[in-house]
Amino acid sequence: MGAPWSESYKPKTLQELVGNYDSAEELLKWVKESIAGRADKKAALVCGPPGTGKTLAVNLIADALNLELIEMNASDFRTEEAVERVAGGATLQGSLLGKKGKLIFFDELDGISGKEDRGGLGAIMRIIKESKYPVVLAANDPWDPRFRQLRDVCQMIKFKRIRAPSIVVRLRRIAQLAGVSVEDEALKKIAEAANGDMRAAVNDLQMLAEGKKILRAADVGRLYSRTQEMGIFDVMKEIFSANTIMEARAAAESASVDLEMLLQWINENIPNQYNDPRERAEAYDWFSKADIFMNRVKRRQMWDLISYAVELAVGGAALARRGPYRFTKYSFPTRIGILSQSKETRGKLMEEYMTLAKELHTSVKKVRTEYLPYIEILDEAGQRPFFRSVGSSRESGG
Repeated sequence: MGAPWSESYKPKTLQELVGNYDSAEELLKWVKESIAGRADKKAALVCGPPGTGKTLAVNLIADALNLELIEMNASDFRTEEAVERVAGGATLQGSLLGKKGKLIFFDELDGISGKEDRGGLGAIMRIIKESKYPVVLAANDPWDPRFRQLRDVCQMIKFKRIRAPSIVVRLRRIAQLAGVSVEDEALKKIAEAANGDMRAAVNDLQMLAEGKKILRAADVGRLYSRTQEMGIFDVMKEIFSANTIMEARAAAESASVDLEMLLQWINENIPNQYNDPRERAEAYDWFSKADIFMNRVKRRQMWDLISYAVELAVGGAALARRGPYRFTKYSFPTRIGILSQSKETRGKLMEEYMTLAKELHTSVKKVRTEYLPYIEILDEAGQRPFFRSVGSSRESGG
């Protein structure tokens, strides 16, 4: 196989961008406003499923405005030093390539993982605040709790999955450029299998057509449909607008978040979706039954019950609706936000509980439920805090 067609025949201008031209235009407008110092937000966050043109749009905008593109991806910004080395100086210095300015681009934010990458996120936040050039970030799921601070300073621009007819139009043009005659039915099959991912569709076309003069529908055979993950807001809309339990479950299975996070989203947004107390009551009644099943899954390791919990939660949320679907602005789960903010404090407390448990030769659970209430009473009475007593005795060897 030669050079990837997704690179060889990629659009050269924004006008050639398929499916998300309006989103690209919105990003272009923001970049221009940022350069002029009129942008409301310090950065832009482009978000949406893979293969929808996020990275391509940023590259095309940089070319259109004659800007030097300073690009980093997940493997580049794992540490503070790495971010500063590549992007730090670039945010304050002029372009050395004769360009009108610069565009700082952090791609693949979803690739950041765990504690080792926190320094990188902190450095990105500083660059956003200090940069005299536009800063753009890209992520598949912008609602990950790790990105809470980034969302606060970014204008969010959404890229949607590309519709199959739009993909067919682009595939036909690429086939013409590659000198291959392709039957319409073959193009349709490839587009439908891609499930909104233009890059995947182009790759499939190249795999099937390269080296041929004609590609017929019979040559396509069976392509496995991509299971495209949906952003959480799309999932909420699909669940609450579903007319059957099967539709609601299908939406849940496409979610880009895990099941526990999904249930938190549903729980938070039932009151937002339903104004009628009867609808709310019915949705929460089914949700409470799902919660019972989830507790049994956790406490008894009865994993077969998860499917019942999913159907009760999402099916109940959908079928509680008594009228047509009403557009709703969904909210991030309050509980998750609180837990995220208090994570460091809870971690320190757990370390202290474990220290006490070790000194007292008991379990952490017993320390928290039986010993801690008395420790707090002693502390309030002005006695020496027990945590310090334990720490001092350990340091002195006692």
